[in-house]
Amino acid sequence: MLVSLSPIDGSEVGKVNVTTKSEYDDVVRRSHATFECWRMHPAPKRGELIREIADKVREHKEELGLLITTEMGKIRSEGLGEVQEVIDIADFAVGLSRQLYGKTMHSERPQHRMYEQWHPLGPVGVITAFNFPMAVWAWNAFIAAVCGDTVVWKPSELTPISAQRLNEICSEVATRHGFSDLFQVVYGEAEIGKWIAQDHRIPLVSATGSIPMGRSVGEVVAKRFGKSLLELGGNNGVIILKDADLNLALNSVVFGVVGTAGQRCTSTRRVFLENEVFDQFAKKLIESFQKIHPGDPRRDGTLLGPLVSKRAVDSYKAAIERAIKEGGELLYGGEVFKDFYVKPTIIKADSSMSIVKEETFAPIVYLFKVQSISEAIELNNSVPQGLSSSCFTTNILSAERFLSHQGSDCGIANINIGTSGAEIGGAFGGEKETGGGREAGSDSWKQYMRRQTNTINYSKELPLAQGVKFSVD
Repeated sequence: MLVSLSPIDGSEVGKVNVTTKSEYDDVVRRSHATFECWRMHPAPKRGELIREIADKVREHKEELGLLITTEMGKIRSEGLGEVQEVIDIADFAVGLSRQLYGKTMHSERPQHRMYEQWHPLGPVGVITAFNFPMAVWAWNAFIAAVCGDTVVWKPSELTPISAQRLNEICSEVATRHGFSDLFQVVYGEAEIGKWIAQDHRIPLVSATGSIPMGRSVGEVVAKRFGKSLLELGGNNGVIILKDADLNLALNSVVFGVVGTAGQRCTSTRRVFLENEVFDQFAKKLIESFQKIHPGDPRRDGTLLGPLVSKRAVDSYKAAIERAIKEGGELLYGGEVFKDFYVKPTIIKADSSMSIVKEETFAPIVYLFKVQSISEAIELNNSVPQGLSSSCFTTNILSAERFLSHQGSDCGIANINIGTSGAEIGGAFGGEKETGGGREAGSDSWKQYMRRQTNTINYSKELPLAQGVKFSVD
């Protein structure tokens, strides 16, 4: 039995039964059986089902948003914002259901037609983290569904009730259309994820979480020649040049650090400031953090809720202690307010500190002095992760430099907006140890399908490509 406890006050949110191995096998069997029927359903009709799900989620937006806040701890507006992401990706998937395009190519052989088309993969395994207990599943599940796939979901053991409730709403619509096993959930800890990774019946595993988790999943899936979509850790940097709009940059950094209590993969972890603006910006950031008081995320006006668990609090404390030991200067914060509530923390750092190359899922930001945009880009790219990045500048030359092949090495690079808060229309994901996967918008749908190249000969001859001659006559 998994018992979900709210990080707000330790109260019980709900309970779910841990999935046994035999139950898991039955789930995958039913998912595969449903896939055989679902893939024959025309893609626009699949989109109609997802449209109905979007309407149903809209009806339950307040309820679902409050559930996320209660179980995970993010503030009320962020909980509602996550549900809006579920709705937005559903709307995107509806349009996508009529745009699963393939290309037509010109054949070098006379009276031949060559083209490519895309086919559904099968049951898709989705492993999600606690910090976005609904949205990240929806990014995967709704796109996979319109592509003709079924979905087996392993949510975080910290947020099973959010998963259970969203799945109930989606499955109610799917059942009405005769596809009761289109979306299924399996509950448990890491062992369940291992079953999914090892399962030959699941051609694609999408996993969101830590780098060690992703490395384990990726290796196991690759060993059986399956496909994996990995969305792992971030260590996101913001460059603030001396010509930047500092108020704009300040608001961005405050949200990037404090939003979701620093528990987003896109949270701002590092800020690189040109010498001329370092002291001024640091002072403004301290003043902003002094106005933010940890509190009940369900209350209006609260900007910083709790960390998700005691383990998260311990990681927060350990990172600060290590940063100071490595030579960092604590400028603000560094304290546990009470229970799982911590103060946002600012540490003046330098590139010699090893802690700055690691991701700590907490509201901690490291500030660096830099001499130039070249040095800032070099430091931004010096970490193993490569998810999100941004540069604040009013100089078009600096902006283009940051976005060029000589600039940020991250999957997301922004100008004059922060690292956190991506829209679903673009492909979301990062490079290096972030995993290389892409979710949500653009052409991310291709990962949930298999590509097939087709050539049709409508002549009476059988010419070979590249002018090869082969005849037994």
